[in-house]
Amino acid sequence: MRDATASKSPETLDAVALVDGMARRARAAGRKLAQLPAEAKTAGLMAAAAAIRAATPAILEANAIDLERGRKLGLTPALLDRLALDAGRIEGIAQAVETVAALPDPVNTVAAEWTRPNGMVIQRVRVPIGVIGIIYESRPNVTADAGALCLRSGNAVILRGGSEALNSSRAIHAAFVAGIETAGLPADAVQLVPVADRSVVGALLAAQDLIDVIVPRGGKSLVARVQAEARVPVLAHLDGNNHTYVDGAADPDKAVAIVKNAKMRRTGICGASETVLVDRKAAALLPRLVTTLIEAGCEVRGDETVQAVDARVKPAIAADWDTEYLDAIVAMKMVDGVDEAIAHVERHGSHHTDAIVTEDPIAAEKFLNGVDSAIVMVNASTQFADGGEFGFGAEIGISTGRLHARGPVGAEQLTTMKYLVRGTGQIRP
Repeated sequence: MRDATASKSPETLDAVALVDGMARRARAAGRKLAQLPAEAKTAGLMAAAAAIRAATPAILEANAIDLERGRKLGLTPALLDRLALDAGRIEGIAQAVETVAALPDPVNTVAAEWTRPNGMVIQRVRVPIGVIGIIYESRPNVTADAGALCLRSGNAVILRGGSEALNSSRAIHAAFVAGIETAGLPADAVQLVPVADRSVVGALLAAQDLIDVIVPRGGKSLVARVQAEARVPVLAHLDGNNHTYVDGAADPDKAVAIVKNAKMRRTGICGASETVLVDRKAAALLPRLVTTLIEAGCEVRGDETVQAVDARVKPAIAADWDTEYLDAIVAMKMVDGVDEAIAHVERHGSHHTDAIVTEDPIAAEKFLNGVDSAIVMVNASTQFADGGEFGFGAEIGISTGRLHARGPVGAEQLTTMKYLVRGTGQIRP
């Protein structure tokens, strides 16, 4: 298979024309999609899942090219893990598409209905946003997840994946589109930018009359660029500088298991905990927490109290409290109770996902109400910060903003509202 990352140079690529053509085709396809019954979209998604399964050999071949190139470029183990596919992960991608297919169709659902004193009946209903642009980095599964969620919610989508996963994304996209076409859905409803040229990102961000919303999914530098340059509304997904706080009333076994899982299950995902805060009342548990993490292959960077319990702990510096490592590294700090833990999260967190481990319901409620993050958990691993785990089938990111959607962005969050007013001849005096 040819390496698709070899793309046109800025001198030969007209990025504005490319995006203009894709967006206009997407708009036309979106109008058709918005009129389809839920059953037609369900059939298309099921066909897409079957096509992805059937294309497993081709997807693995494409992924091997991306992995080889990634190693040559010096990608970190965490980034390579995000990029890597095997038969099991491809099956997971197909299953995620099927799960989205099984979700209730949010389009045209009535969120509220009321009758005014003059007899007018008003409904607030969910409708597609329109054309969505999604810019993402090294996870090829996003190609299918985003395509499925946008299709389920009646939106057309333009996908711009990262260059490190372009071959994999193209193979998945080809299978996805082949599947929906067999079910009679428009192929242009799910388009993938065919080149890795960065100028296309700028063209997408400037396409304010053609694209209705941009969703960035990736690292801080990508999101920062999108927010700085976009002339299109942005549904932002910021970094996951997440915390797990072990309260003085924590169950020791539960705390150790949750902390280990939250950090080490998959270190390269946005739901991984990057800082562990430990109540001084739980100081006796500190050596066990540190040992468990180090023996699991995690580097621990701690304050003076944490350093004192194990010579293998490295000194934490100020930057550690603000760092999303996406690697087998964790910062650990002692705090004086839940109030100081909340203050630390507010000062250093990214408002993504934070958790408390405690058997004290008062402390739990204080943490739930005091932490201003998109997801706040009690006695559960932060790695559950995932649309699939929330029952959304999949997600295109965790929104850390406060407008429109917050938390996992699934099919329902990709709709907007429309008011339908039915009268019997009323005029306004």
